[in-house]
Amino acid sequence: MALNPARRRWLRHGAAATLAALARWAGATARTVPAPVDDARAVVADEQARLAWVHARLAAMGTPDWLLLGEQHDADAHQRLQAAAVQALARQGRLAALVLEMAERGADTAALTPDADEAAVRAALAWHEAGWPWRRYGPVVMAAVRAGVPVAGGNLPRRQHGEVIRDAAWDDTLTDTEQRAALHRALDEGHCGLLPAAQLPAMARIQLARDDAMAATLLERRAPGRTVLLVTGAQHARRDRGVPHHLARRAGAAAARACVSVELRATDAARVEPEPAFDALWLTPAIPPVDHCAGLRGRG
Repeated sequence: MALNPARRRWLRHGAAATLAALARWAGATARTVPAPVDDARAVVADEQARLAWVHARLAAMGTPDWLLLGEQHDADAHQRLQAAAVQALARQGRLAALVLEMAERGADTAALTPDADEAAVRAALAWHEAGWPWRRYGPVVMAAVRAGVPVAGGNLPRRQHGEVIRDAAWDDTLTDTEQRAALHRALDEGHCGLLPAAQLPAMARIQLARDDAMAATLLERRAPGRTVLLVTGAQHARRDRGVPHHLARRAGAAAARACVSVELRATDAARVEPEPAFDALWLTPAIPPVDHCAGLRGRG
């Protein structure tokens, strides 16, 4: 689907038009003290203890318009915490919607009833099992469905990737050169250092467009007095260049301030340093190290 001229102008010039607002937002949200670190490692394996732990953390946050839980995709404890967050917010009537990186924008469960079976839910979300194992995410999704809370895909539809790669206007949605370089480094590491450098700008456009799609979905689902929960990877939840950045682009600095972004980190370290790009850090047990790049390097 081709971008109309107005949309193209927004992509190219929207960020520049809001640079002053973004600067004010950065100044207003810059941390003078480290983000709080909350340790769930002792409770995450026990369902009741886990739910009580999450309930306490959510109560301390108040009712943000959006709560972003940035996970490590292969850490099962992260999905357990996400499911607990869904349950805790839903029981209080505070959960407006669950939005997922794991499903494409435009797919949702709006037509389903709370007693829908898992096959119907997967079909409604056009679930991609190869990329996102249902055994991992099913409990998160079904907790929302059973509570009568809509679940919506937030990710950029794959059919749009080719168009985004060819559209240099996406480059201007992240004007900070340091952040753009950091995004390129993160993408290079995420692809095991095997991507040709010339491909990094195209991959960055996809990342930016994906974050923008999730931000658009969050804005559409906004419900005053309740919270929309986004389940996504930690890179997407970063305030400096992820979904909150695009909330600010689309709706101004106040929108970015209306979200809380939490990094979920799997580690056994006794001392940890919080990442300043997040509002909070939740710790879970370390997972066995896996060299995801070994097979790819072997093909080279």
